[in-house]
Amino acid sequence: MSTEEIHSIPRSLNPILHPGEYVFCTVSDFQSIPFDQILFIFKEEEGYTIVLPRQIANNLRLEYTYMAAWITLGIITSLDIVGLTARFSTALANGGISCNVVAAYHHDHIFVEYKDGNKALTLLEEVVI
Repeated sequence: MSTEEIHSIPRSLNPILHPGEYVFCTVSDFQSIPFDQILFIFKEEEGYTIVLPRQIANNLRLEYTYMAAWITLGIITSLDIVGLTARFSTALANGGISCNVVAAYHHDHIFVEYKDGNKALTLLEEVVI
């Protein structure tokens, strides 16, 4: 991160662990899925990847193999900040936790294995930027 970027955001990530279990599913059409239950949609060549609460996926009989905890970085980030993802993903990797990151307009969202949610939160609380 440049000195300007470091001074333009708080020194803490202020991570927030959302309650619940979230799953990644792939579908060819998401029109039958309640839109307000979908956290995000990404179009790939193979179909649409959607992330939603596990219970909704179960109710819709959608298949999934990965159950995640969802952590939002409470700081408002910019899409052009250099090195932020590397900083927090390195902290998680050093703790033996893999992460899947979604950068949205205002915040970064991190999905980790459900069993690692609290440990990931603790590690992210220790990251200083």
